[in-house]
Amino acid sequence: MPADLETDSVRLREALAKTLAEDGALGDPAWRQAVEAVPRHRFVPGFYLPSDEPGADGLTVWEPVTAELDYGRWLPAAYSDTTLITQFDGDEPDWKAPKVRHGGAPTSSSTLPSLVVRMWADADVREGHTVLEIGTGTGYSTALACERLGSADVTSIEVDPHRLAQAADALYGLGYTPTLAVADGLFGYWPEASFDRIVGACSFRAVPLALLAQSRPGGKILLTLSGWLYGYARVLLTVAEDGTAEGRLLPGTVSFMSARTHAAPVFGNPAHWAAGLPEAGRASRHSPERITAATEEAFHLRFLAQSAVPDAQMTTVGEVVHLVDVVTGSAATLTPVEDRWEVREGGPVRLWERIEAVLSAYDEAGRPGPETFTLHVYDGGQHLRHPQMPGLPLPRP
Repeated sequence: MPADLETDSVRLREALAKTLAEDGALGDPAWRQAVEAVPRHRFVPGFYLPSDEPGADGLTVWEPVTAELDYGRWLPAAYSDTTLITQFDGDEPDWKAPKVRHGGAPTSSSTLPSLVVRMWADADVREGHTVLEIGTGTGYSTALACERLGSADVTSIEVDPHRLAQAADALYGLGYTPTLAVADGLFGYWPEASFDRIVGACSFRAVPLALLAQSRPGGKILLTLSGWLYGYARVLLTVAEDGTAEGRLLPGTVSFMSARTHAAPVFGNPAHWAAGLPEAGRASRHSPERITAATEEAFHLRFLAQSAVPDAQMTTVGEVVHLVDVVTGSAATLTPVEDRWEVREGGPVRLWERIEAVLSAYDEAGRPGPETFTLHVYDGGQHLRHPQMPGLPLPRP
């Protein structure tokens, strides 16, 4: 390890904090001080960066980066405002002899610093609050919270014991001593309840009811909601005296890895599902590109569509878009035919018809943004509401 590591890291931390402040991510001086104080490189001894070129099989080539392999690449990347992938498919890497990976599903990472401080700030975390963090990951965000609040007020849980062990080593090595536990975020962490703030660093299909029960009245819960269509929305809930909660969706686009218990099931070969559909189709009222395009509106619409068909998954084979619902056995395909899209649907749920209804209601309401929607959570369920659109239920947590 180079002798000037600490000097280099101080300089890079200050530069990172300056960049985040200039970009508006560090409006609170206390969070800026935390970013300048916490050495992120201690939490990411190894990570993967994508190669500039895909592999021969078309998959992304992920190159391992460590101080030993390439110090000049490792340290600047550790202090870049970038999410650093540290694990794929639940496989713990051997960072002493890491290997190049071809493709794979990221299952752990160090979230980009601007999003970390944005989450803590959006949750209105302040001195004196007791905090539960769901998803310790590398431990970097935990360290920022400890630096700001003091370790005694911070609890962080992680479902992966190997991830938590590495995070604990880094945290304790720097003098941070939060309460850490291997636990499923779906159930929170009762031994340390109740909390003033709960912040999720993973996404959930719906709000886990245990989190409401573990919040003090007036406490706030900041979560990212997602589902099997990979539509995302952030919500900031305030918990009432009666244990219900309500809050608006937050603007902007954010995505987090799913809580492992909320991950999508495997659905098999799309062609098998399409084979059982009626031969006759109809013209679609909306293009599927409205929810698949790489735009902020499509990102928002995919979440609304997902709320209408919460058990559906989507994949594209060639030019054909497939919707599959393993829960009800329903399926749909959308195929481009000249200047229109042809829909074929089968099963007890008309998947695309439900999505069309949401898209039409959205247009009729004037295309409202995320911040105009309110989520209500109570014993009878969870409903996303807008004054000009029908309510959209979330799946049972």
